[in-house]
Amino acid sequence: MSNFLETTVDKFTFKVATDRFYTREGVWAQEENGRVRIGLSDFVQQRSGDVAFAEVKPEGTVIAAGEEVAEIETIKVNIIYTSPVNGKIAEVNPAMNDAPEAINQDPYGAGWLAVMDVVNWDADRAKLLDPQAYFKIMKGQAEEEAKKL
Repeated sequence: MSNFLETTVDKFTFKVATDRFYTREGVWAQEENGRVRIGLSDFVQQRSGDVAFAEVKPEGTVIAAGEEVAEIETIKVNIIYTSPVNGKIAEVNPAMNDAPEAINQDPYGAGWLAVMDVVNWDADRAKLLDPQAYFKIMKGQAEEEAKKL
């Protein structure tokens, strides 16, 4: 079970799971038995709105870090997310077809996007943000957006 860094900005509370690493864009990566599970941060899913559709690249797709891994359609926007790691998609979350709202309901649990066989987790991890660094960026973005409201 994850521990969280948590902040409230305006009337919104955002959580950052402390057991994984992040891109600046809020895609998380968590190593599990030699594979890496990826998903979207709580901040990203709240900012984007209710997920209506999620399309993850199919199993077997080879992706480099920074290349498109998923497209999420919400009531507000369509967003393309990039992979935080180099590797091959080993598993796509079946909920993305039937219940993509799992991203909103449980972004660090049932709302994961894919599991990847990675080429070099240590090298990829070194390029990602630790939870505290992502928390600082996320909090700054949330505060900036709150000023615009």
